[in-house]
Amino acid sequence: MWEARAVEGRGRELLDWARQQELAGAAAPLRRETFRAPQDRVLVITWWDAPFDAELPELPEPAPELVTRAVHRWRFEPVEER
Repeated sequence: MWEARAVEGRGRELLDWARQQELAGAAAPLRRETFRAPQDRVLVITWWDAPFDAELPELPEPAPELVTRAVHRWRFEPVEER
């Protein structure tokens, strides 16, 4: 999961930037989805067929003048429903 917050009023620009980014490397995600949220936030979630600790490509940091803070990145793994 990759999440960034754009400088006020530049959310559309950050969204377009995130959509244009390729994940470099031999592996490709099973699925990739891009979301937007209030406060000019952009979220990209990728699904991989790989172990939790595998080396996987990541979206880069946007230009500093486009975002209000460093990008947040987290990994999650599915759990069984009870």
